[in-house]
Amino acid sequence: MAIEEKIAAAKQINELLNKIVRLGGFRVKYRITVDPPVSEGAEWDKPTILVDFSGPDSSLLVARGGELLHALEMITVESVGDMLDEHERISFDAIGFRQARIDELVASANFAAEKVRNTGRPYAFSPMNSRERRVVHLALRDVEDLRTESEGEGPARHLVVYPRNYKGKAPAPPAVARPGSRHRR
Repeated sequence: MAIEEKIAAAKQINELLNKIVRLGGFRVKYRITVDPPVSEGAEWDKPTILVDFSGPDSSLLVARGGELLHALEMITVESVGDMLDEHERISFDAIGFRQARIDELVASANFAAEKVRNTGRPYAFSPMNSRERRVVHLALRDVEDLRTESEGEGPARHLVVYPRNYKGKAPAPPAVARPGSRHRR
């Protein structure tokens, strides 16, 4: 996609976020960067447009696993997604949340790899979105004695790390309590 089209998409994002921030009463500022530089160790996570938030309410955006940050990103993608090619991405960040999450996923991938090597059994992650699964897949892509596969459908889609030649059934993902849900005893 030409830089002019990316800039037009960034301008539309700015208009949308300006309204959301103003009407929502958020005390945040944001910077929109087209074709941002790739951060070290995250060559697989290069967005076409990066929106980086700062300010007193930034912690609200990253609370509960970045729920509000992801929601704003999804609304924005739905709003301007047709302006971008299918492989171009919009990514939101606040107070380093995105890189911290990538680091956490890479560490989890390495932990899972060791667990699979030690037990000889597959390791199933909890359900995660496609970007997070991609980070884990890519973190383990060069590990020759293991393989990764995404399993499940919709919100239950999760990633499994297998020994390279494993032929058995895929394990179920661990049960995860949803925020606000009540457990019966």
